[in-house]
Amino acid sequence: MEAKVFYGLKQMPFEKETKYHKLYRSEDTANLKGRLDYLKKAKGIGLFTGSPGTGKTSAIREFAGSLNPSLYKVVYIQMSTVSVIDFYRQLACGLGLEPKFRKSDLFRQVQEAIEYMAKEKKCTPVIVIDEAQYLSTSVFNDLTMLLNFEMDSKNYCILILSGQTSLNTILKKQVHDALRQRIVINYFMEGLKGEEAQEYVDFCMKECGSREKVFEEDAVRAAYNIAGGSIRKLNNLLSKCLIEGANEEKRIIDAEIVMKAHNEVELG
Repeated sequence: MEAKVFYGLKQMPFEKETKYHKLYRSEDTANLKGRLDYLKKAKGIGLFTGSPGTGKTSAIREFAGSLNPSLYKVVYIQMSTVSVIDFYRQLACGLGLEPKFRKSDLFRQVQEAIEYMAKEKKCTPVIVIDEAQYLSTSVFNDLTMLLNFEMDSKNYCILILSGQTSLNTILKKQVHDALRQRIVINYFMEGLKGEEAQEYVDFCMKECGSREKVFEEDAVRAAYNIAGGSIRKLNNLLSKCLIEGANEEKRIIDAEIVMKAHNEVELG
């Protein structure tokens, strides 16, 4: 039987397109939101790192979506393995510009557009670079120059650098001193805490229509330990547990179901 029907759910609670697991406010995402709200006021560079699957991109996407489009212009760059000139072209297009041909012209075009938007249109550009650990040294160096406004006396935009833990190591190198000194916020996401896992699971299930407790505490604990704090891994495993539980017609999912689901999704 289909898991959604078997457990009386409006939708599957842990799949990517489901909004409810993104609405759960863990201590980690609450801390991240607080720092993003501060960055919104202070402007400048925010650095947000963490292991894969801890929820960085989802939290930043939620923040970007909450911004008033008349006051903020969000430019999201996810293709970070590019040359400097390709990076400028992505940024120019994101700002609604027709990219110039030469790098020097692109640099001037983008910088002047950011300054014009901030000063004349009272609209703050928010540049979000995902998987920033893949940016080249040349791009990092140009970012330092690009964000230098009025002899480095003004912050006209917000730059959010999001990436894996290695991004911190990269930016600690001496060659990146100038950029690192401009970082206003540096936050490391730890992921969902063990004591939050049961509350998270119950919240998602309830929001999707479940009237009964489906996951035993031992099952949630086992799933959390397998996921190692990664929300993405936990969601994938929990979704598989619901499918496995429905196949076996088990109203309550225990640790045994979790291990069966884990064995099926684990690569050999």
